[in-house]
Amino acid sequence: MYTEIQQEHCDSRSILSQPDYIDGNPDLIKPKKLLNPVKASKSHQELHRELLMNHKRGLSVDSKPELQRVLEHRRRNQVLRQKKEEEEAKKLQSPFEKELLKRHQRLDQLEKEQEKQEDHAPEFIKVKENLRRTSTVTGEEKAV
Repeated sequence: MYTEIQQEHCDSRSILSQPDYIDGNPDLIKPKKLLNPVKASKSHQELHRELLMNHKRGLSVDSKPELQRVLEHRRRNQVLRQKKEEEEAKKLQSPFEKELLKRHQRLDQLEKEQEKQEDHAPEFIKVKENLRRTSTVTGEEKAV
């Protein structure tokens, strides 16, 4: 019985594996291989052509095309121009704005120094200060 199933299986495989167009019948339409839409696109072809040319010239794949180099150069120049404009704007600040900036920087420094001092203070002093704050707040609330 097993040999009969095996023979049927082999027969069906031989029938399915042979396509009809191998017969050479001129009336049948032979299937054509489908085109890959990525490879058929112009941009892909141009990129492939550029890679081949770079390879022939001995350039590495990491080298950038001319357009990309130009765009990066423009971006770099634009960033430099913006930095120069910001520096000029800082130079053209009025004396009042400069004084405000100095005071702001001084206040920031003082706050940082106070934070450092608070960090170095012993724990019992911090707790005592917190107790004083809470006692004054609760005393004020009772008075009101």
